[in-house]
Amino acid sequence: MNAGSPAHQKKTSLFSLWRSPVAAATGSPKAISSSSSPNHSSSCCRGLNNCEILNATVVSQSHQLSPRHKQQLEELEIELEKQKELRGLYKMRMQRTQDYLRYCLEIAQEKGFLNSILNNCDDIEEDTIKPSIPPPPLSNHSDLSTVVDQAMSNGWYIETREIELQEKIGQGSTAEIYRGIWRGLDVAVKCISPEFFESNENGISYFAQEVETLSRQRHRFVLHLMGACLDPPNHGWIVTEFMTTTLKEWMHGSGKRKKERTVDLPPLPERLKRALEISQALQYLHEHKPVIIHRDLKPSNIFLDDAFHVRVADFGHARFLTDGQMALTGETGTYVYMAPEVIRCEPYNEKCDVYSFGVILNELITGDHPYIETDYGPSRIALEVADGNLRPAIAEHQNDQLLEELNELIQISWDEHPANRPSFPTVTRRLRAIQESLTNYEL
Repeated sequence: MNAGSPAHQKKTSLFSLWRSPVAAATGSPKAISSSSSPNHSSSCCRGLNNCEILNATVVSQSHQLSPRHKQQLEELEIELEKQKELRGLYKMRMQRTQDYLRYCLEIAQEKGFLNSILNNCDDIEEDTIKPSIPPPPLSNHSDLSTVVDQAMSNGWYIETREIELQEKIGQGSTAEIYRGIWRGLDVAVKCISPEFFESNENGISYFAQEVETLSRQRHRFVLHLMGACLDPPNHGWIVTEFMTTTLKEWMHGSGKRKKERTVDLPPLPERLKRALEISQALQYLHEHKPVIIHRDLKPSNIFLDDAFHVRVADFGHARFLTDGQMALTGETGTYVYMAPEVIRCEPYNEKCDVYSFGVILNELITGDHPYIETDYGPSRIALEVADGNLRPAIAEHQNDQLLEELNELIQISWDEHPANRPSFPTVTRRLRAIQESLTNYEL
């Protein structure tokens, strides 16, 4: 599917929530790949050299298996499909790396200094070779001691004994989130796992960056930092205002992704309000000096207060960029919401957040999880997005001017070329205008 070509897009109705099946052209029925590695095949397929043989055997003998064994085999098929997708993703990365290196060599030859490098390389001593440009720091303030000094000076340094941890309310890949009580106030406590610091040499810098980034924010729609326990690895805790609902839960209910809706879809005006508040929060971050790019914008990282106002949260992947600077740190974020240039490991700037917002805005308008109309896994989605062939299904506007304007904003926000994507000030203005037009909009 191509976002720029409405004729080729699967479309869903805004109000009927109709979902079209996946066209045959977008993929073929899943099958176990026969190109799995030998070791994997031998361990998972019980000595069979070809996974397709196993698949045929399973089909012919499935009626003889117990339900538990059938479930195990289904899980095996899913795992093999994931491995196939990952191999394709790695192959794509390798091909893009080779293309980029070839391009660099062509430029070097064109500029006339390739021969100079080749002719003089023998004269260069090993101990004199130094990188011409040092790698950029994680942020402007990634040193923990500096953050500790700031916290003590400004009154937001929290001793561990001041926090009374209550029940766990969330679980991430690097942290657990608890409800806590601090000075009589309900707070959320993000406890970074000690293993994260022990296994990641830059763990403390990332932690310091997240705390320092949050400490700078003074915006209604950005999560408010109450303080932090700055004693990793055992007490790397970030204490924020307490909220129980995410945008994802507000839209889809709790639990995993489902094709069928289990909760009522909030009214369109309310969904547009949430979109405008997210845009305002990102406008604030992008107009910060230096620019703050979030890099992991998704509904589960956006919280709602008791009045359902937005709080953009989780700055663990955030990055500072000076004017004109580009980031190049490999894929960062979540595949479903990740910009194609980030997936391709190309230089990127704050426009990667605009792409993520476009996916979220479409999710708010359609009420559907991105790519729920397909059976693709995250790796397959990444491959198709990186090639520019896939975007989420948009709502069918049915000659509705307001919905048509929203679709145009969505599609330009997730445009393949970052330069074509609007800035958040532009997004905010357009959403305000659309919201004002809702006064006369009949649902």
